[in-house]
Amino acid sequence: MRVIAWLVEGTWPACVDAVRAHAPEDAEVTLLHVTGEDAPALAQGALAGLLGRAARPVRDPGERVAELSGASARELLDAAAARLGRACVRQERTGRAEREVVTAAEGAGLLVLARDGERRRLGPHSLGPAARFVVDHAPCPVLLVWPEEAPGLGTLPPSPPPPPHRR
Repeated sequence: MRVIAWLVEGTWPACVDAVRAHAPEDAEVTLLHVTGEDAPALAQGALAGLLGRAARPVRDPGERVAELSGASARELLDAAAARLGRACVRQERTGRAEREVVTAAEGAGLLVLARDGERRRLGPHSLGPAARFVVDHAPCPVLLVWPEEAPGLGTLPPSPPPPPHRR
């Protein structure tokens, strides 16, 4: 069985802990981190907007942002592998996170991800757009975890009234 854990800054420990708790010992575990491809372009655009076209920096800020993003991803994957405490594959991807995760999950037996939206109450808003896309399109079973303790049942939204034709 191949298990993919999608690791995102701030929520990755919960995903690693879920893999430790739920993945079989003989599972091939892949720790996946996706870096958005837009950050270097944003840095280049910001510099161009500040300095105009006349001044050219000695070094492209987009390159530096890409280097820092890669270093950050490697540090996160190293910390996650240490927390996991067993053999695993570390995979870095660049692109739209939701699409990269769905692609990486092809052929997997389980995909583990954390909620990325509103985490103070239960409900559909606990999933942000990226996680919602992954949950809706994953080609394998999904284990969706809370990054911290789940909110209590008292945070459930109230039930809507039944439609008029059912009263």
